[in-house]
Amino acid sequence: MTENGEDAALTRRPATPDLRLASDAPGETPPLDTRGEMRAPLEDEGPELPRDRNQAILEAAKQVGAVLKRGGHLFALAGSVAVHAHGGSGNLQHDVDFCVLPEDAEAVAATLREAGLTVYTPPEDWLIKSSCFGQDVDIIFQLAHRPVSTEMLRRAQELPVESVRMPVLDPTDLLAGLVAAFSEHHCDFGAVLPIARALREKVDWERVRRETGDEPMPAAFFFLLERLNVI
Repeated sequence: MTENGEDAALTRRPATPDLRLASDAPGETPPLDTRGEMRAPLEDEGPELPRDRNQAILEAAKQVGAVLKRGGHLFALAGSVAVHAHGGSGNLQHDVDFCVLPEDAEAVAATLREAGLTVYTPPEDWLIKSSCFGQDVDIIFQLAHRPVSTEMLRRAQELPVESVRMPVLDPTDLLAGLVAAFSEHHCDFGAVLPIARALREKVDWERVRRETGDEPMPAAFFFLLERLNVI
């Protein structure tokens, strides 16, 4: 058992296949309609065209969010898909992120496995990983070295991710996590600046300042936001 309560069942596996629901052939992913639901295969259906990457990420978020809702877990969508749900850019990043409580990680992993997803433990001790529609799915229980809390998840807002409604991390918590993560080794202001611009009217910036403290990189980012009249 790890310090995050994971047991040997959360073992790392060499591959992470897509979500597999019931199908006639083992290992085959059933055809899905535009809402991500199963449909009957079309006659003489040719090879499936490559998915748009942004749409594939959204489909993965919808599927995993629906699984977590059915499982009755306390969770919130995070990352670039959460920014998109709050009205930010539709140019999504490379994966799907969900926040859960540290003590719920094992139960969440079991729910994902029951839905046909492979779950594995990476070297980092603050998340577990899965995959859906070929997209990485991170189940996070620490944001910027701080454990995800019940209060944070209770602040999440239920918003639609296309056709599926799910809890989405509050904009202030989203920005606080991004800003608190800045350090001498990770200070990509360019990736966070568009998010701050898009969500600036929805963020309690004073709370972000309090939670990020006087660390030099967050302070430098606030200086940049002020000079650019973002805040």
